[in-house]
Amino acid sequence: MNTPYYLIDEAALRRNLEILRGVRERTGCKILLAQKAFSMFAVYPIIAEYLDGATASGLFEARLAAEELRGENHVFSAAYRAEDIPELARLCDHVVFNSCAQLRAYAPQVLAAGKQAGLRINPECSTQEGHAIYDPCGEKSRLGVTRAQFDPEVLPLLSGLHFHTLCEQNSDDLVRTVAAFEQNFGQYMDGLKWINLGGGHHITRADYDVETLVHCIDYLQKKYKVQVYLEPGEAVVLNAGYLVATVLEVMHNHKDIAILDTSA
Repeated sequence: MNTPYYLIDEAALRRNLEILRGVRERTGCKILLAQKAFSMFAVYPIIAEYLDGATASGLFEARLAAEELRGENHVFSAAYRAEDIPELARLCDHVVFNSCAQLRAYAPQVLAAGKQAGLRINPECSTQEGHAIYDPCGEKSRLGVTRAQFDPEVLPLLSGLHFHTLCEQNSDDLVRTVAAFEQNFGQYMDGLKWINLGGGHHITRADYDVETLVHCIDYLQKKYKVQVYLEPGEAVVLNAGYLVATVLEVMHNHKDIAILDTSA
């Protein structure tokens, strides 16, 4: 077979998916594949055996999920084009907005299609170290509505709230984030149907504290009477494959240097 190519270890993939299914079965939460992290649709039929659906970051990923992965189809984007909303409202079960302005502008079309609208919020609780440029809770972040920006008048348009603040992190960071979320937005949960805890949960890592995750999910679902969603990406396929390459040349400059037919 010609290189380079990605080789997926089905047994390793299924081991990850079994862990995720275990969290689903213990808590009743729903888990979606974050396609922005992994969109190799050849293995979507396997993933569909274990997860509840997928989440997209735009129209094309939403189409991919609709065509290749059965189950729920969610989408979040930092901003939407007006011309994409009708198709997104047709394809997706949840359309999550990044501002109250976009919510007001486009949620009526989503609701008219019988679908649900959500709002991404910023709990202003940074748990990142060394990734300031990617921190959704960092200073001047464009991602999510802060408490100061939140307008309670949009609540009638909403079915749920969404936050995504983690990146390859353990569940202790989720505990801190949930506390900040409650402090800033807990008062608005009455009457909502769901809360989406986003991605960045490294659930399938060997040292991940699954018990704390389960406790967080149970706590939120019981206290607020909502459905909890998770959107792991990397955790679905963590250590479940290989990039296969060919060594084209070996040079020597103080040490042997392999030249491959691929790159970062």
